[in-house]
Amino acid sequence: MSTPAADWRPSATRERLRARAALLARARAFFAARGVLEVDTPLVVNAPVSDLHIHSARVQLAGALEDAPGGLFLHTSPEYAMKRLLASGSGDIYQICHVVRGLECGRLHNPEFVLMEWYRLGFSLESLIQEVEELVRELMGEACAGRTSQKLSYRDAFRRELKLDPFSASDAALAAAAQPLGPSAAAAGADRDAVLELLMGALVGPRLGHQALTFVHGYPASQAALARLDPDDARTAQRFELYCDGIELANGFSELSDANEQRARFMRENLARGQRGLPVAAPDERLLAALQAGLPECAGVALGFERVLMLATGARHIEEVLAFPTARA
Repeated sequence: MSTPAADWRPSATRERLRARAALLARARAFFAARGVLEVDTPLVVNAPVSDLHIHSARVQLAGALEDAPGGLFLHTSPEYAMKRLLASGSGDIYQICHVVRGLECGRLHNPEFVLMEWYRLGFSLESLIQEVEELVRELMGEACAGRTSQKLSYRDAFRRELKLDPFSASDAALAAAAQPLGPSAAAAGADRDAVLELLMGALVGPRLGHQALTFVHGYPASQAALARLDPDDARTAQRFELYCDGIELANGFSELSDANEQRARFMRENLARGQRGLPVAAPDERLLAALQAGLPECAGVALGFERVLMLATGARHIEEVLAFPTARA
């Protein structure tokens, strides 16, 4: 029987460790060539996210901060801090950093992983999509050779894969489509967005990006997170996700800059979290103050580095590209 001491060896091979280092170097060269500044923001933060589907890890620090109001958390994304830098006049910025999220385990998930996140001033969502494609092709190399790209609306993705219109289908029709997924569908209950998220994650997304890099755009306004709503269609948000071989690689927004609207969204999310029995915390007032001071017009995106590395090296499980998965850390 294996003991913890027997698991002392790193899981990633030397070749994949070298591939990881090469991809990180390529990414930094990519941004340097475009004049995007690398920044570093805190791992330990004062406010968790309120997103229903992201779970922050609470930490305790002995000393002066052990009784910090509201507690301390490991960041799940550098987004809030990076937006404070943007509001302070940083200009175009990027970051490559470790983040930590609860309930993240599986073939494509590890609680601790690396995000590449960047923000471009004056970029439209279309311009950001183009830049994401350029970076992914640069990082994936031969694994991306010959692969085309396509843009597909969220609505058309559901229509094509499930023969359902996610905006007009009845709750009963959505529940019926999710029924084969078993207990997870029942857990989603009557929450329409939860069912849509389940269908996207388990049925629609895995079928996307097998012949082309597929950018899905026009997500429901109720899933806008920190994105602007589309001025031409209030039902949708200016948000996209990138899929390759059925794997979600990136999530990008035309960034919301309205502090009042962002506060209202935080309040709605916290209400929903409370209804589901999830932890609720006060919103990040420093982020809201930065938005109030003036966030420049920008678009931003987060890219899952290990998932890109998996595709570039042919790995089937995220642990193959991690030297120390959390279970063995």
